[in-house]
Amino acid sequence: MSVTLHTDVGDVKLELFCEECPKTCYNFLALCASDYYNDCVFHRNIRGFLAQTGDPSGTGKGGRSCWEERYFPDEIQEGIKHSKRGMVSMANSGPNKNSSQFFFTYAEQVNLDGKYTVFGHVISGLEVLDDLEKVPVDEKHRPITDIKIRRATIHANPIAEWG
Repeated sequence: MSVTLHTDVGDVKLELFCEECPKTCYNFLALCASDYYNDCVFHRNIRGFLAQTGDPSGTGKGGRSCWEERYFPDEIQEGIKHSKRGMVSMANSGPNKNSSQFFFTYAEQVNLDGKYTVFGHVISGLEVLDDLEKVPVDEKHRPITDIKIRRATIHANPIAEWG
């Protein structure tokens, strides 16, 4: 299963771990399919650490899941780690408080293992992460010039099969 995020700095193609993290991937795909992520800014960008997006309010304090409940539980898998550049994880506001926000790692981040659900990784477009990482930011790590996800393309959609 893959999704391409078309951003202001280029396209990033993700492979999702649907078998290992079905609820997380379902949520992500449903939000992609509903255009929820269109025009979301990267509101947090820390060199050597991560780039975070997925909050339509642009504040880093908003977002909700595809279900009626705002949050859904973690699907942390022992065998899937923040082991390299380009891992994709849900951002959360505490244990079992995942909604729509997610992040890309800029490097291995073992300190995040066991705290955030890793649900995919970049399979094409690592050079886009290189460009994103170089974007000037303010003292709160917000890009000075907004960088947005313009749209998402789902290359195969298991939601239709999941009902």
